[in-house]
Amino acid sequence: MKRHVRRCHSETGLSPKINNRMETNKRDISAPRRKLLEVMQDINFGRIEGLQVREGEPVFDPMPTMLSLFLFGKDNGPNASRRNDGLIIKKKVVELFEVFDREQSLSIRELMIDDGLPVRMTATYVLRV
Repeated sequence: MKRHVRRCHSETGLSPKINNRMETNKRDISAPRRKLLEVMQDINFGRIEGLQVREGEPVFDPMPTMLSLFLFGKDNGPNASRRNDGLIIKKKVVELFEVFDREQSLSIRELMIDDGLPVRMTATYVLRV
């Protein structure tokens, strides 16, 4: 059973675009964010280069470059969670989406993916002073 808790953004650490809930399912996020999550799950190990974020949402036109890293002794196919629309969004994904919400416009040079999850990102953005 899902718990719906209303708290301010700073208390939960959750992105407002994922409904300020303690647990958010994959099906509850926007279509562009769901597509990015599924791309990360498909890559499983590797990176995405040249992804644009506009108005807090990933943009797939033009299409970013996806690179797979083949790790011997690991499952190099799509992550098993790829088929689960009821998947609870993991903390690393929430943190990635919080960056999107905060910065709104990013040019991601490299988004590293490990076991279907974001682990490191290099991006350029407009500095607000």
